Amino acid sequence: MTPYEKLTPPKDGEKITIDDKGKLVVPDKPIIPYIAGDGIGPEVVEAMRAVVDAAVKKVYIGKKEIIWFEVFAGEKAREIYAADYSEEQLKKMDPKKIRDLFLPIDTLKAITEHIVAIKGPLTTPIGGGFRSLNVAIRQRLDLYSCVRPAKHIKGVPAPVKHPEKVDMVIFRENIEDVYSGIEFEPESADAKKLIKFLNDELGTNVLMESGIGIKPMSWANTSRLVRMAINYAFEKNYKSVTLVHKGNIMKFTEGKFKDWGYKLAAEEFPDTVISEKDLWDNYDGKLPEGKILIKDRIADSMFQQILLRPDEYDILALPNLNGDYISDALAAQIGGLGFAPGGNIGDKAAVFEATHGTAPKHAGKNKVNPGSVIFSAVMMLDYMSWVEAVEMINKAIEKTVLQKKVTYDIARQLKDVKPIGTSDFAEAIISNM
Repeated sequence: MTPYEKLTPPKDGEKITIDDKGKLVVPDKPIIPYIAGDGIGPEVVEAMRAVVDAAVKKVYIGKKEIIWFEVFAGEKAREIYAADYSEEQLKKMDPKKIRDLFLPIDTLKAITEHIVAIKGPLTTPIGGGFRSLNVAIRQRLDLYSCVRPAKHIKGVPAPVKHPEKVDMVIFRENIEDVYSGIEFEPESADAKKLIKFLNDELGTNVLMESGIGIKPMSWANTSRLVRMAINYAFEKNYKSVTLVHKGNIMKFTEGKFKDWGYKLAAEEFPDTVISEKDLWDNYDGKLPEGKILIKDRIADSMFQQILLRPDEYDILALPNLNGDYISDALAAQIGGLGFAPGGNIGDKAAVFEATHGTAPKHAGKNKVNPGSVIFSAVMMLDYMSWVEAVEMINKAIEKTVLQKKVTYDIARQLKDVKPIGTSDFAEAIISNM
């Protein structure tokens, strides 16, 4: 008997599990839930699945296989779970009920049970109650770290002179800061009540007609993000972790993010992680073998650093809003969101995703670049330790781009290059494996 209301799990395959030490245990035929998404989502996800299946088949010669399990969110979930409701009924419905129709309990349960999943872009339904299905997935599954690598692919046109110097991985806090969603509309009773309390009881001078928001940051969420970033740096042989913040102004939120990051490093990695002060006081500025440097930069300064000195930075750990800006800026430096992957990772689940939107005007035209979700799948395979498939896909994509077999977003930046379609790009990658 199926544990789901409207999902049918595949008959073949096994679930990924986590052992007593928190390590992923991946069977040879793991079941991977996927969400096709809205707009261009189904096209790019179909291309991604074709590329991943081909790579896994070629590398492991039938010994390994991904068993795909479609689960639903967004408009497709509405068709299945909210077919009996009109648009007017949805607008009047309780926000939590709307959320559960567009992001069903079935889907969350499937991802939780199978540990690793991947998704296309999603449209958030019209109506109040919650800001984003993407944010809802991250928060409901406690996927506290948004991980976004930025590394240039040879042949991709970029706006900077040396995009090849960019090789950074963003670790963006995914739960607090602006993602906590605590704000009050200007002139609302709640806003006036809060402003009155701030002015009367705490001595502030906030104008009564203001909109107002609260950005919480905590030791608990900061420490686990920084821990994951440092562990990743060791695992992938990066040399530094940089805490990016606006602590010179917001001393008790972003400033504490910085302080807590250093505190975590000192308490949990005392023998292997050193600060910039230690580096110069004790090591004459030369990082010893096997050590990782932890440092911090003010957010506005970091915007300059990623342009002027990108090769001096490896892993960046940031609060939510700073991570949003910096990750998109880095994506622009290497050619745009078309090849920018992302993953939302927690201790008990991980959901990898395309970092761009649904682009509804291009839906169904076999036109858009599936690179973002393909590279997100590469992140997923790396997370599963299927590194041979990772290497094959990376090399095949680079070869395809150098052959100038690219979709319109890349072709229009190159001279006399005719673009190919979404599915054609996937086929070209497969032919280059």
